[in-house]
Amino acid sequence: MKFSRSEAGVTHVLVTGGAGYIGSHATLRLLKDSYRVTIVDNLSRGNIGAVKVLQELFPEPGRLQFIYADLGDAKAVNKIFSENAFDAVMHFAAVAYVGESTLDPLKYYHNITSNTLVVLEAMAAHNVNTLIYSSTCATYGEPEKMPITEETPQNPINPYGKAKKIYFNVIGSDPDGRLGEAPRPELREHGRISGACFDAARGITNGLKVRGTDYKTPDGTCIRDYIDVTDLVDAHVKALENAKPGHLGIYNVGTGKGRSVKEFVEACKKATGEPIKVEYLPRRPGDYAEVFSDPSKILRELKWSAQFTDLEKSLQVAWKWQKSHRDGYGSTKALF
Repeated sequence: MKFSRSEAGVTHVLVTGGAGYIGSHATLRLLKDSYRVTIVDNLSRGNIGAVKVLQELFPEPGRLQFIYADLGDAKAVNKIFSENAFDAVMHFAAVAYVGESTLDPLKYYHNITSNTLVVLEAMAAHNVNTLIYSSTCATYGEPEKMPITEETPQNPINPYGKAKKIYFNVIGSDPDGRLGEAPRPELREHGRISGACFDAARGITNGLKVRGTDYKTPDGTCIRDYIDVTDLVDAHVKALENAKPGHLGIYNVGTGKGRSVKEFVEACKKATGEPIKVEYLPRRPGDYAEVFSDPSKILRELKWSAQFTDLEKSLQVAWKWQKSHRDGYGSTKALF
């Protein structure tokens, strides 16, 4: 089968961490846009179930390839590049929980920094010159001015941000109900707030724990810029389509609006229709009070802006997937 993407000059994309939450959604979008994709994932955080869903959606030979490998294994990574002609790399593979990073910082420095270097060395050795690197707002730390721009000094305050050194907090799921977020049970305490809300709504946990109510914000809880995963992967694909040789583009990917944790919890209660019990606790190490973006640069240069900006609606979509996949990717009953 012939694969062409003449307007962008890209055919075959390596998606690291493509079995994870964001990586799988990015892979879905790339495949829908007629790219050829190879996923590399060690499944330490990702789900083979997500890969199976993608393989069922795109069964044509040569469209999607999955390779089980660890990016820390330079020999394995070099072999992958030797056996495949990649035109670009979309790099999502990383451990990605702020709380966990403060408990095990060395894991984060090794996983994010060292493993990324292995990928970069393989790219250089095999003349693959296009990299879309998925970062995090945690690199900015505690900015003095809001909203943050691409020129805001990066002063991370936790090991995750220090290792990543630019998207914001991710929510939602595939609007057609094919993919969602299914974090490993042992990592629930470190996971995203949306997952914690859904776990409380489903009775998996006995309530939601909100850490920190004394920040210098209007209601005392942290303020974040919540971006729908569909918008996030659209921004990554726009960056891929507009990649130019020798050009480094850094873009903040967000809605441009901050929402507090208390606001988020209320939206989650409405989206799920469940009376979520909330327990307020002291601050968690490594958290910062407020961060939200000014996405005007990516609008100006890549013509991208967030489209799914209704927080409650994004959570409703994600909640439908959660309800129909009570065992994560182990259950496939659909409500869509």
